[in-house]
Amino acid sequence: MLELDSGVIIAFVVYLGTMMAIGIYYWRKEQNMSDYILGGRRLGAWVTSMSAEASDMSGWMLMGLPGYAYVAGLGAGWIALGLIIGTWANWRFIAKRLRKYTEIANDSLTVPDYFQNRFRDNSQLLRIISAVFILIFFLIYTSSGFVAGGKLFNTVFGIPYTWAMLLGAFVVVFYTFLGGFMAVCWTDFVQGVMMFFAILAVPITASFMMGGPATTAAALSTLNPEMFNPFTTPDGKPLSLIAIISLLAWGLGYFGQPHILVRFMAIRSSSQIKQATNIAMTWVILSLSAAVLVGMVGRVYLKQPLAGSAVETVFMVMTHDLFSSFFAGLILSAVLAAIMSTASSQLLVTASAVSQDFYKALIRKTADEKELVWVSRLTVVGVTIIAVLIGLDPNNFVLDMVAYAWAGFGAAFGPTLILSLFWKRMTRNGALAGIIVGGITVLVWKQLALFGLYEIVPGFILSGLAIYVVSLLDTPPAKEIAEEFESVGKSNI
Repeated sequence: MLELDSGVIIAFVVYLGTMMAIGIYYWRKEQNMSDYILGGRRLGAWVTSMSAEASDMSGWMLMGLPGYAYVAGLGAGWIALGLIIGTWANWRFIAKRLRKYTEIANDSLTVPDYFQNRFRDNSQLLRIISAVFILIFFLIYTSSGFVAGGKLFNTVFGIPYTWAMLLGAFVVVFYTFLGGFMAVCWTDFVQGVMMFFAILAVPITASFMMGGPATTAAALSTLNPEMFNPFTTPDGKPLSLIAIISLLAWGLGYFGQPHILVRFMAIRSSSQIKQATNIAMTWVILSLSAAVLVGMVGRVYLKQPLAGSAVETVFMVMTHDLFSSFFAGLILSAVLAAIMSTASSQLLVTASAVSQDFYKALIRKTADEKELVWVSRLTVVGVTIIAVLIGLDPNNFVLDMVAYAWAGFGAAFGPTLILSLFWKRMTRNGALAGIIVGGITVLVWKQLALFGLYEIVPGFILSGLAIYVVSLLDTPPAKEIAEEFESVGKSNI
């Protein structure tokens, strides 16, 4: 537990109160499912970009990645590089076409909704299978956020881990339950700004307190020169090619993350994608670079070494030591912001999958808008309970949990989404094969841990092959599907 004072408590109370107030505000404004799930497609470039990145990076950027860099040094930079490339490719190639296609394809509100409309799947099988994998992997992903929240409140306030996790989960559920997509996006915007300045402030301030960047680098080199070599492990052994590929492969995951893709779907116009891309890339490059620096600088700044899962608290421990109480409280609130921004987005996507892709598709086809919104809200509560139960072990590593879920989404939905946007010959059965093969490969490969290769790599490759082979063996798409595909490129939506 860090030493507490009133300034830290006040900062946390102000932050949490603001987030909950945003939820109450949008509770009064939400009208229908389009508003609750996509905000009526009214987001501007700034809110879209900041919301996408804040919901993407989560607690692992302020806890998991710095913790890994604390142990591995510049070797952690391979993850950052992969994520930077993946972010750019997602904004550059996917965002604009997905925004257009989802509106043209019967105004699709969710990723499973889009798949069904894109391939005219009247059997509902495509959206149901998609929703199943969303539920499986988001339970793990959301749980990782609650684990991070538990560690935060436990470290800062000394609250027992389980109660700390429940407190963080309650606040996330509160504003997601009430406000829906617009509440989540506006809280994400605020949280993204907080995360950005916090992750920059900590390594820069610590470095100058130790005499500047040159002095800090010299001290780290004296402690362990291998910390500056991205091609070796901390004990001087060469980093294998499989290890480097596995770290870079984090970038592949971007194409299949439903909580990021819905931001592209919700922007007001595809013409705003370019501006949003520039904002997002600036945020990502600076933030991920700073996250790696936090771990490396923390290695020499902290007099008491961290071990085990405690390495993921390096950002919080440094913050408490570096700054005055209220300012430290605001920066530590940024950790909570990172956790909450992603957890809320994941809860909302899961809720929309259950309400739209299970409840309406299978149980009550005649359900009205108000009923579906309430089903979504109750799903938020139910998923939270299960995610909390999964995360009860305080020794869970946040980065490990995120890596598993990230791979699941990347492999199950990434190749399917890319090819559905750019390959006219792709068929419904091809999409089904891609989702099933990608998702199952990740689940199986994770258990077998073959060759030490990150499960997203075989999952992504096998999913793409399954789509290609099955689509070519299948009957070509109907004329109306091909015509709709062609119309997307000509659209100015």
